[in-house]
Amino acid sequence: MGQIHHGSATTTAAVRRAIQHSQESLRALAQRYGINQKTVAKWKKRTSVADLPTGLTEPKSTVLSAEDEAITVAFRRHTLLPLDDCLYALQARMAHLTRSSLHRCLQRHGISRLTEIEGDKEPKKRFKSYPIGFFHIDIAEVQTAEGKLYLFVAIDRTSKFASCNWWRALTG
Repeated sequence: MGQIHHGSATTTAAVRRAIQHSQESLRALAQRYGINQKTVAKWKKRTSVADLPTGLTEPKSTVLSAEDEAITVAFRRHTLLPLDDCLYALQARMAHLTRSSLHRCLQRHGISRLTEIEGDKEPKKRFKSYPIGFFHIDIAEVQTAEGKLYLFVAIDRTSKFASCNWWRALTG
């Protein structure tokens, strides 16, 4: 069975094992295998010959704060609106929100596809016809590290225009 190495790997499992079991100096091992002394030192310290994963252990947004992300997720779960409609409604309050950052946020939380969100819920009932201007208003409570937020969502039942606003709960 073959080994899989990342693109810039300079050693194999056999070389790493040899480095770990060798009593030679770092300089001698680096010259023998044609690698940097720091690489030799790294493999001497490790107990395994496998590459460690790189990157973030917990993916997080570089654009959205934790509070913005919680609001975005709650809004999507509550309204079940498509990506562009969510973007349009949320950009009024989060000017820095882009379509791609919204999509990445929804992917991180496993709600980027509406079919996955709806899952095994009972089918939606149709609203009766209303003239434009009849808004359906919902309130959702969002828990963040800083405290509670209340998300108010208003959706025009005819045009599907959505607007949202949120307020931080007052603690006394």
